[in-house]
Amino acid sequence: QEQLVESGGGLVQAGGSLRLSCAASGRTFGNYAMGWFRQAPGKEREFVAGINRIGGSTYYADSVQGRFTISRDNAKNTVYLQMNSLKPEDTAVYYCAADRHSALVRSIDGMTYWGKGTLVTVSS
Repeated sequence: QEQLVESGGGLVQAGGSLRLSCAASGRTFGNYAMGWFRQAPGKEREFVAGINRIGGSTYYADSVQGRFTISRDNAKNTVYLQMNSLKPEDTAVYYCAADRHSALVRSIDGMTYWGKGTLVTVSS
């Protein structure tokens, strides 16, 4: 079983950058495709970015394409989300999740494990 812990959230001005990390505690991190998701106040949780098991393939929501980069380090059991050119509409709680079954995370469906989230606030 994987336990996921996100970190790196905080308050940043519009146009700024943040790097989120998600550390996994299990021994089988490399068996999971990973994804980042977010939930803004009053809205449903949505897909942000996904990466396959070895990090060779990625997929992004249109709203973050070109601004966010997902990566992973299987030796460190960690997945990252580099967020640049942040906008106030990026304000949300960001979650990482692991998918045991899919080759590449492309949506919120079917995730196996979830972290508890980290808050990102972008001021205008």
